[in-house]
Amino acid sequence: MQTLAQIRELLDMAGHGPKKSLGQNFLIDRNLVAKLIDTAGVSDNTLVLEIGPGTGTLTQGMLERGATVTACELDTGLSRVLRQTLGKTHPDRFTLIEGDCLAGKKAMNPAVVAALAGRPFTLVANLPYHAATPLMLTLMTRHPECSGMFVTIQTEVVDRFAAKPGTKEYGAISVIAQTLGTVERIAKLPPECFWPRPEVTSAMMGWRRDHEAQADPDRWTRLGEIVQTLFQSRRKQLGKPVRQLAGADIAWPDAVAPTDRIEGLDPGVIWTLAEAIDSATERAACQRSSTQSGNLDHFTS
Repeated sequence: MQTLAQIRELLDMAGHGPKKSLGQNFLIDRNLVAKLIDTAGVSDNTLVLEIGPGTGTLTQGMLERGATVTACELDTGLSRVLRQTLGKTHPDRFTLIEGDCLAGKKAMNPAVVAALAGRPFTLVANLPYHAATPLMLTLMTRHPECSGMFVTIQTEVVDRFAAKPGTKEYGAISVIAQTLGTVERIAKLPPECFWPRPEVTSAMMGWRRDHEAQADPDRWTRLGEIVQTLFQSRRKQLGKPVRQLAGADIAWPDAVAPTDRIEGLDPGVIWTLAEAIDSATERAACQRSSTQSGNLDHFTS
């Protein structure tokens, strides 16, 4: 794996130092790099998606384990360096996509999706902080072929993914992550593990998908949006917000009542409530469509 001196040399090849605007804080603790790779279970059977490979420290470690890596790098200079280094030493197992990993807030870059070609993959990355949450939520809800994520991100973001009901960190992110999979805290990363040192504390997080969950990305996305809307009224009783969302009365699940507040409910209960709202919304839409069709038939007869 790369030393700090080697990282500096590769940045010189790129023609610039670390870019704060792109969240370029390079993980230089080689033991922690190995820990992330080990926890992710990277081997010669693993297809890895890496976002923000930088100079390729983590990438090189995974390639040495025999993994196949599809990496997405926004920095033009570092992309050039990666092609000159890892692209030449591992041409059959390293694919580089230059550009933003996201196309908007809720969709992956089509070039990345095409490179993965629908195959099961694992996200392993030292994530740029600004991209972490939207990227991970997109992979959770839109890409069931993503079997897990093992990443370094801000400690506060890990707290939100792993939060329990009744805490201030608990929210839609917690519900989505814990309903569709299992969140694991791997390690805390003090600022001195990075170069340059970030102004925030970081942590390693693992997330493993529950493959018993039905693989229906469109529905997962709708349910996630319902949950996010409900948390906008986190301290209010659920009766009114639910009626407004559903546009009709719903069949309330046994574990929740209109007088409950969403911030105190378990993730599974909230997901069940979101399913009830989604079903009520679909029924109301079907009824409106049927009524409109009947009116049109009457007009044309």
